[in-house]
Amino acid sequence: MTNRLIELDRLTKRFGSGSGSILAVDGVSFSIAPGEVLGFLGPNGAGKSTTMKMITGYLAPTSGSAKVCGFDVGESPLDVKARIGYLPEGAPAYADMTPESFLDFCARARGMSGSAKRGAIDKAISRTSLQGVLRQPIDTLSKGFKRRVGLAQAILHEPPVLIMDEPTDGLDPNQKFEVRRLIRELAGQGERAIVLSTHILEEVEAVCTRAIVIAKGKVVADATPIELAARSRYHNAVTVSLVPPAGTAIFEEFQKLAGVASVEDLGRATTSEGVRVTCTVIPSRGKDIAPAITQLVRSKNWRVDQMRTEGGRLDDVFRELTSTGAKN
Repeated sequence: MTNRLIELDRLTKRFGSGSGSILAVDGVSFSIAPGEVLGFLGPNGAGKSTTMKMITGYLAPTSGSAKVCGFDVGESPLDVKARIGYLPEGAPAYADMTPESFLDFCARARGMSGSAKRGAIDKAISRTSLQGVLRQPIDTLSKGFKRRVGLAQAILHEPPVLIMDEPTDGLDPNQKFEVRRLIRELAGQGERAIVLSTHILEEVEAVCTRAIVIAKGKVVADATPIELAARSRYHNAVTVSLVPPAGTAIFEEFQKLAGVASVEDLGRATTSEGVRVTCTVIPSRGKDIAPAITQLVRSKNWRVDQMRTEGGRLDDVFRELTSTGAKN
């Protein structure tokens, strides 16, 4: 097996022709190794779902190529589909089937039979906690349960490549936690490549080892979540909650420190000991300003209730990348 489970080379998709055509995906290239969990990010209309549909063989590219486990999607579509688990956007399923009958149908379509089929179905049901709704028509299920049925069929055959479009859409916080735990479990075996498209940046930080940001059909960033967050203006920012002596201009005091770019006022609250002020001190170009702030607070003998340093904010970086289209 190749050491790259997914390989995209200048993958391009154009809808329509002539002056009215739409370039949905524009020369996307990247590869994914076993054990990686890739967060595929971008605003609506960026080309995420179109790219995923080309990887899975649901759409043919206009140009470029996609390979899964060494098989070209265009030349060997059945070999590719046999090695992919796919949870599409909206988790489509046959509405009049029950989860149990739908999973049985999917297992048979995958060539499973006998005890192997039963074992695969039982394992997928257990992993996605579907035991309580197995004999209800899928049409009657909540959005969250429909999503879990879709996830169960995607992992049914233990695929080496798992592609999920908004896997936790419609799930409550407990269900999201369980799905994220499952994703980490599946990735932790080190043999599987997982791609998940999501709008929930917290999810990327929670489960992804790598993130690719796409905007207007082009890749504009490819890094670990920590590396991306470090591009934020909040990287090494310090949030302080303290009670200074009355009349103290603490914002001005912080602003005087070397390496400080600005100070954000997060509000005030009256306490028995005075007015508690909370603010975020933003560094210039990610400089480490925490020691200087600590020294200032101690020298002034201000009472500090809380002080924490940020690694950065993915949402801040995401907005910058997708609004400007800036390349790495």
